Amino acid sequence: MTAGLSTVAAAVLSAPAALADPDIAFADQLHEFGIYGQRDYNAWLGKITCKRLAKGVDGDAYASTFFVSRNLDRDSTQSQAWQFVGAAINTYCPDKLGVLQNAAQ
Repeated sequence: MTAGLSTVAAAVLSAPAALADPDIAFADQLHEFGIYGQRDYNAWLGKITCKRLAKGVDGDAYASTFFVSRNLDRDSTQSQAWQFVGAAINTYCPDKLGVLQNAAQ
């Protein structure tokens, strides 16, 4: 799993800068990972993921990924949940990038 986390972290850290509307940029990045669904819902889930990290509800990236996986489409994979968390952090709370880096080590 560590190699996969390193790949996710590298992809997120090298992602292009957000466009004027971060929700659209976030949706575009999710589409690259094969994650679809309502843009507003996915943006809300991404923002909640960051809020949970900021408030300590989810203590690490593993807990965030568990939360996200329970709220994504039932056909989503564990890898997609990790990609979602990485994209959410990159887009909505880049100050939490250390959470991903810690999980990758």
